[in-house]
Amino acid sequence: MAFHKIKEYITTGDGSAGTLLIPRLIMPTLIDAVDKALVPREMAAWVNSSFAGPTLVVNLVTPTGIRIRTVAEGAEIPLDAAAFTSLTVTPRKYGVAIRITREMIEDSQFDILQTNLREVGRRFAENETSLILTALDGAANAVTGGAAITIANIATAMLNVHNNDFKATDMLIGNEVLNDLQNIDTFVEANKAGNTDMLSKGFIGNIFGMNVAAFSTNAAPTTTYARYAYVFDRTQAYGIAIKRDVTVENFNLPSFDMEGAAITQRIAVILLRTAAVSNITTT
Repeated sequence: MAFHKIKEYITTGDGSAGTLLIPRLIMPTLIDAVDKALVPREMAAWVNSSFAGPTLVVNLVTPTGIRIRTVAEGAEIPLDAAAFTSLTVTPRKYGVAIRITREMIEDSQFDILQTNLREVGRRFAENETSLILTALDGAANAVTGGAAITIANIATAMLNVHNNDFKATDMLIGNEVLNDLQNIDTFVEANKAGNTDMLSKGFIGNIFGMNVAAFSTNAAPTTTYARYAYVFDRTQAYGIAIKRDVTVENFNLPSFDMEGAAITQRIAVILLRTAAVSNITTT
């Protein structure tokens, strides 16, 4: 499954990697929380973190702009030009502050501040997955399945994408949809399983040429997403605008005998072309 490396989301105030803030091992007696299956950033059409101003304007070429016409002999060749549309995305600020008393630091059996920072990194990564799934909910096409997802549901979702001249490159699925797939013989028989090499790269396999990745329901907006699946063209579906990636600023409060950190991020996920996504819901 696809897991974010938490250290990739923690940076220092100057934007450099903050790996020094996250020790590989704090204490042998400390067992870390599990990393949830998340949506990797490489599934986005683009990730832009270098735009000026508070908003990002995305220009899109519309496919119906230029038309080819029959021209009579000696007649003027008709003029035409590409048509464009634009989308505006405004990153929102997310953040949390951690304050630890000097007594907690002195009495703890492990580095309590760094442990909190690592957990905050996980929460920011999970929030990003939630934003992506919420954006994909705006798909123009929907397939309503039954109690379990079927091959026909997947094929219909792919057709919805293909009918709009996009290519179904990826499929994101919730936990229960994954369970459905694991109970379909076509996908578990050794000679029909598809490209299982993707297992080593964070994905769960390949179906009809699509990369398939499962996300944790506990990182989704609600638990109902366990029954959701999304088929989309990764080159056209959604983008991620980052005005400030996850940043850690340490601080001290001597008058309270405390130290801590403020962790913030400014980010937004935008659905680029609604017809490039088809969602599947089951009951």
